[in-house]
Amino acid sequence: MKFIKYITLVLMSLFFAQVQSQIKFDHTTWDQALLLNVSDEGKVDYNGFMRDSSQLYKYFKELSDNTPTDSWTREEKLAYWINAYNAYTIKLIIDSYPLKSIKDLKDPWDRKFFKINGEWHSLGQLEHKILRKFNDPRIHFAINCASFSCPVVWNRAYTAKNVQEALDEQTKKFINDPTRNTITNTEVTVSKIFSWYKKDFRVNGGDVKDFINRYADVKIGKQSKKGYKEYDWSLNE
Repeated sequence: MKFIKYITLVLMSLFFAQVQSQIKFDHTTWDQALLLNVSDEGKVDYNGFMRDSSQLYKYFKELSDNTPTDSWTREEKLAYWINAYNAYTIKLIIDSYPLKSIKDLKDPWDRKFFKINGEWHSLGQLEHKILRKFNDPRIHFAINCASFSCPVVWNRAYTAKNVQEALDEQTKKFINDPTRNTITNTEVTVSKIFSWYKKDFRVNGGDVKDFINRYADVKIGKQSKKGYKEYDWSLNE
């Protein structure tokens, strides 16, 4: 009798483990859309996303039907919300395309234009109420505001498996990109992202300079002249 109970418990455990594995979020739909419509340099083909809109809207439904739960790991949640932010930014643009800049739209980050699990959301909510709560400043180099001076759109989906390495790579790529940051031995002109989100980069007792130096090929010295680049809001197409 005890043996039968033991076998029953084992079978139930295997069943629930299988169910659990099946409900983990699969970002393949978004991954395919990115590969088709975003270049290796991060240039976005908005016309392409419009042509493939059925694939994009399939992903929106997958996002809405599979919101993170307490059982998800931190990496699973992080990948979900980064992908959601980037996907819905694409939606915001193609809903009003053609346009020259996201700032041509009224209140683009405060506009509640998409539903997740039946609740209306804005991009601002995803960024400030969810993503920034992870207390990981690298997210600023993974989410994209559809503009040239933003970090480039990665043409792959973030997943629980790749998100940590990808965040490091995207951060390093952005900081060492001379079109977005100029860092030399004598002069430092960096993105306004480091000004707008200054508090986010104060991690482990450091400041913005310490964070940049962690990833920069050329380190910022004490005597460097510092400033911020003008932000180019033109569409990243």
